[in-house]
This record gives sequence, structure tokens and C-alpha cells, in this order.
Amino acid sequence: MLWVSNRTQPEELCGQPPAPHLYHLLEKFESGIELTGTEVKSVREGKVNLKDSYAVVKKQEVWLIDCHISPYAAGSRFNHDPLRDRRLLLHRQEIDKLAGRTQLRALRLSPRAFI
Repeated sequence: MLWVSNRTQPEELCGQPPAPHLYHLLEKFESGIELTGTEVKSVREGKVNLKDSYAVVKKQEVWLIDCHISPYAAGSRFNHDPLRDRRLLLHRQEIDKLAGRTQLRALRLSPRAFI
């Protein structure tokens, strides 16, 4: 889930609903995420940290930045980079809406949960 908020500093809210006194939540979006094989297995084990992560719109795509997904324990040399940028999957209209809001009003896209 992505929340559009007017707070610019990252807060530690992973796994909790956003606190109303820290953020003014304007809108909620659900998106998919593009993961590799070992990332999927780590996410299923619950090894995801959204503490310092945020999303940005680049070239008509939404990217999740600084989301830490721990390496899969049984993975081999093909394990993923824990802090790589991951593409979020949204409809074109939603991406255009997010791009407009973040550029015009200096809002922040905050991921809140992996579901």
C-alpha cells in the first residue's frame, strides 16, 4: 500500500497503520511489486523492512527506493541485492495522478505494508 502524505521525513511505521499525528494521509493506493525469485521467498518469510523506504515516479514508472528485503537463506550466488530499487505496478492513470501530485505539491509517497 502506498500513502500520499505531506510529510517529507521518513518515519518508522512499518507494519503499523500510519499515525494520524505524524502524517496527513491524502489517498491510499494498492500496487503490485516486481520481485525476483529469491525476493519472493524472503517476503513469504516476512523478511521485509520498510523503515526508510519511499516511492518516486521516474519516466512514467513508480519505483520503491530503500526497501530492504533480506537475502534468502537457502539462496546461492544468484541471491538478490537487499536494497535494490523495485518497480511498483500501477495503472497508467494512477501513475499520472501520483506524478502530478508529487511534483505540484511536494508530497511524499510512503509504502506502509506488504500484503
